[in-house]
Amino acid sequence: MTETAASTPDGVRIGLVSISDRASAGVYEDKGLPSLREWLARAVRNPVVYEERLIADDAPTISATLRALVDDARCDLVLTTGGTGPAPRDVTPEATLAVADREMPGFGEQMRQISLRFVPTAILSRQVGVIRRRALILNLPGQPKAIAETLQGLPDLAPPVPGIFAAVPYCIDLIGGPYIETDPAVCPAFRPKSAQRRPAGTA
Repeated sequence: MTETAASTPDGVRIGLVSISDRASAGVYEDKGLPSLREWLARAVRNPVVYEERLIADDAPTISATLRALVDDARCDLVLTTGGTGPAPRDVTPEATLAVADREMPGFGEQMRQISLRFVPTAILSRQVGVIRRRALILNLPGQPKAIAETLQGLPDLAPPVPGIFAAVPYCIDLIGGPYIETDPAVCPAFRPKSAQRRPAGTA
């Protein structure tokens, strides 16, 4: 697709998975799913269908949920939140790697770099990014503030620190998914010029 081709926003299916023993048991209100939805609603311009799951910190359940979202629900992107620390019940990375066709280590590396701007314990986080079939699966932190920071980056720093979502649309292009358009005021997506479409509604 060349940069002169007109763009019609593709429909996108996004899976959102919040992983927490206590939230899934109703002990407290889940904040992961609302935080993910709120940020994506601001950032993504495409029509989006969400598939949401609130599940416990259990590796077989996490892996089964990710498989179902990709294989059955046909999600193009799956974002998880929670369960990425070093505690015994934090098994999200292992459960994610268990369903992976390929690992995308740069996503986890950049998330830790962003979080290290705030807390030295960011080195304890174990988020991973993987590809399964034609879907990208990313583990995000558990706190709403950290979710937004890792997705959006830190644009006010000098030099600015890019968030991971800037690379998500082109990654999904390369694995055969829909063309995702973002609001540049929230998170400009980066693509080579040869892969860019003209924004919808322009002459």
